[in-house]
Amino acid sequence: MNLELIQALRDLEKEKGINFEVLIEAIEAALISAYKKNFGTLQNVRVVFDEETGEIKVFSRKIVTENASDDRTEITLDEARKLDPRYELDDIVETEVTPQNFGRIAAQTAKQVVVQRIREAERDLIYNEFTNREGDIVTGLVQRLENRTVLIDLGKTEAILSLNEQIPGEQYSQGTRIKTYIVEVKKTTKGPQILVSRTHPGLLKRLFELEVPEIYDGIVEIKSVAREAGSRSKIAVASKNENVDSVGSCVGPKGMRVQTIVQELKGEKIDIVKWSSEPTQFIANALSPAKVLSVETFPEEKMARVVVPDYQLSLAIGKEGQNARLAAKLTGWKIDIKNESALESNFEDREEEQDQEELE
Repeated sequence: MNLELIQALRDLEKEKGINFEVLIEAIEAALISAYKKNFGTLQNVRVVFDEETGEIKVFSRKIVTENASDDRTEITLDEARKLDPRYELDDIVETEVTPQNFGRIAAQTAKQVVVQRIREAERDLIYNEFTNREGDIVTGLVQRLENRTVLIDLGKTEAILSLNEQIPGEQYSQGTRIKTYIVEVKKTTKGPQILVSRTHPGLLKRLFELEVPEIYDGIVEIKSVAREAGSRSKIAVASKNENVDSVGSCVGPKGMRVQTIVQELKGEKIDIVKWSSEPTQFIANALSPAKVLSVETFPEEKMARVVVPDYQLSLAIGKEGQNARLAAKLTGWKIDIKNESALESNFEDREEEQDQEELE
């Protein structure tokens, strides 16, 4: 061990941000283990690493007792006082026991510790970087598929796109560039584990924030998002500036902005609706593209009854109820949709019942 090692450790402190004292402590602890492995596991020893010269010394530590039953860890008071008259019972006597060939073992051990610490420091740096990016978008390359799980190369590390977070029917070819949403970053013994998603509503929200300058600048605000990944989504937006059209900003010139997002999501349909503080108006907007005749709300039940023209009923409900389901998610209201004829029929039936009751 020499000055070159000390300089290397100082360089590591600057480059990797690994504290010099922490490295020294780790090397000393590893050297104790190395000494016991090679020269006796039952000995109690202390290793001293000289931070100025790089010299390593090993000291055996023995406790002063009346009767030493184990000379590897204990020493009698008489023997201790032969070394130094000032020793008393329960004191610790240290004697240098540095082996002649310990330099080679020390160098190899120090290298292993340094490599391990570098690896740990790099893992910590990656973890700290990505844990601060939870809820953000990252772009990476599809690296490989393992049991239907997609591993994505982010440069410094890999991200995991599990089957549940994949858009149904989407194909992931090796080398393809892909945007994903960071759901969670976990710290594991093998390093940081980055879990990403292609189905999370947050992905849609962040794509709009990246694509629409008015959202990025805070002029237009995304109020809520409802998404059925790979099929259809709804997004409610509001403008803080009356001169700025919130929906038009998101659609973009000739629909270019929203089409860019649709392409990124492999053709997923996106309805952009205007948010309103009035529940009746917001619910009507949320059922777009269907036209709504009236909305009656029941705040205590958080439910709304919506009436649409007969020819708009199927459009309002949507295929397999998707449009109504997404509108309910977007607004947070339960929505009961009725067509105009059915409502009139029910009204006439109630009138007849009332007339019959009066006659009786």
